[in-house]
Amino acid sequence: MARVDFYRLTRDPVERVLPALATRILANGDRLLVVAAPAMQRQAIDAALWTLNPASFLPHGMAGSPDEEIEPILIAGTLDPSPPNRASHLALADGEWREEALGFDRTFLLFDNSRIDDARALWRTLAARDDVDNRFWKQDENGRWSEGP
Repeated sequence: MARVDFYRLTRDPVERVLPALATRILANGDRLLVVAAPAMQRQAIDAALWTLNPASFLPHGMAGSPDEEIEPILIAGTLDPSPPNRASHLALADGEWREEALGFDRTFLLFDNSRIDDARALWRTLAARDDVDNRFWKQDENGRWSEGP
């Protein structure tokens, strides 16, 4: 069963949230594909994975690079349902849903208030399916995440 985690970004931007998610994914021995259509967003994510926590670099690369297949975290502008790095986890960093996401074991849909209506409609659609496990995460004023409505 595919799992989709909805992360509503109300406090921190995706560049601050994604490194924490990626750290847990890598700690579990999994690989991650990060998809963001805007080139500037991909560059910001790349920079955050290098510098957000200076004590812990997160190994990653950009799709199309010569070593893309060995990267634990691969950043791409489009969703490849069979990513070169064999990722089982997917982060839709631009908040845009892609149906191919259901082919991954776990998908993180990161969205801000500009995409709240789309996320709510998607939640209802996926909740009606028996083959998808939806989870919703919200951030408190201290930056901690909790599961809930």
